[in-house]
Amino acid sequence: MIVNSEKIVSLDAILKAQENIKDVVRKTPLELIKSYSERYGATISFKREDLQIVRSYKLRGAYNKIKSLSDDQLKNGIICASAGNHAQGVAYSCKHLKVKGVIFMPVTTPNQKTQQVLMFGGEFVAIKLIGDTYDESYSAAKEYCENNKKTFVHPFDDEVIIAGQGTVGLEILEDTVSEIDILILPVGGGGLASGVGSVFKKLSPKTKIIGVEPIGAPSLTTSLKNNKNTELDFIEKFVDGASVKKMGDRNFAYCKEVLDDVLTIDEGLVCSTILKVYNENALVVEPAGALSIAALELIKEDVVGKNIVCVISGGNNDITRMEEVKERALLYEGLKHYFLVKFPQRPGALKEFVVDVLGETDDIVHFEYTKKNQRSTTTALVGIVLKNKNDFKPLLSRMKKLGFLGEYLNDNEQLFEFIT
Repeated sequence: MIVNSEKIVSLDAILKAQENIKDVVRKTPLELIKSYSERYGATISFKREDLQIVRSYKLRGAYNKIKSLSDDQLKNGIICASAGNHAQGVAYSCKHLKVKGVIFMPVTTPNQKTQQVLMFGGEFVAIKLIGDTYDESYSAAKEYCENNKKTFVHPFDDEVIIAGQGTVGLEILEDTVSEIDILILPVGGGGLASGVGSVFKKLSPKTKIIGVEPIGAPSLTTSLKNNKNTELDFIEKFVDGASVKKMGDRNFAYCKEVLDDVLTIDEGLVCSTILKVYNENALVVEPAGALSIAALELIKEDVVGKNIVCVISGGNNDITRMEEVKERALLYEGLKHYFLVKFPQRPGALKEFVVDVLGETDDIVHFEYTKKNQRSTTTALVGIVLKNKNDFKPLLSRMKKLGFLGEYLNDNEQLFEFIT
């Protein structure tokens, strides 16, 4: 792929950013992951931005931007909008540089992230929770910024921010001996992909660069299809660090130039990856941070024998979300199923269901039932976890044969929303 140097981020700007942030930002390790290398028959390394001071790469761009502001701009204070990680980077920068900042975050932001913002920023930051999505919070922040004549620190659509994020790419190339065949980057607003992608197109042009985004927020995929930066009408917010309705205009232009391929990742696969990487490697990654790892499953036939780097963008995962993560993972893997089960109103019906319908390794994990004496049958909501997804069809067959099946709910989108 021949890249027009005028259409990518200046390498000089990224090198300047590296100098600007060197006393504050931690150089994170490029870590060879044995379990994933063996699983995929490749050399797979993780760039561990989850080990950054604020547990994400966002500090790089935020600090580079705020440090570049004039004395008057710093005195007036700054504003930002963020789903969490950019906010933490801005908060840390404000405290370090003694700059006052107001941070707008969606109401849906995990509590763990808001608490981290306050911890990193201390007396130098204030939080305003507005809107259900980043985009709504962003609109409110921009209006507040204009009314109060403060400087807005954009999370991704800013050349200085992008240059700061690009320093991740410089560190990867500094720490690798062998040529990197494939680089996998998460994409939300596009700041990380724009900066790191530009570094690789300049210094490692043979590397294939793959951008990955959640299937419920395919801003880049949609924009590439339309050949223009496109705002989505609706997004699934689960992968909060990478879910935006519209990426930055300059970011879209850069990503279009530097990315060789773009993949969308099912949120269920993201959840399965979060659990797997924790159980196997004791790594805590947030949903956006798991995107690049999850992508390996989609390209596994193409990675054999190759040198792969996955950028782990962050590790700010709220422990209170783990039940939802587990639920989504089991559903994606075909191991958890919900049914409306018809029970005859007679003694022994439940025992018959357990003995004659359930397999030896099937486990009831959800059961809601109210006896109604005036009816010959009544319905129970039953959730069942299987040990092997291939056990599903035999289970369904037994339920039908013995007259217990009322309705399978996993395929009923409207009803399913009420129980998951």
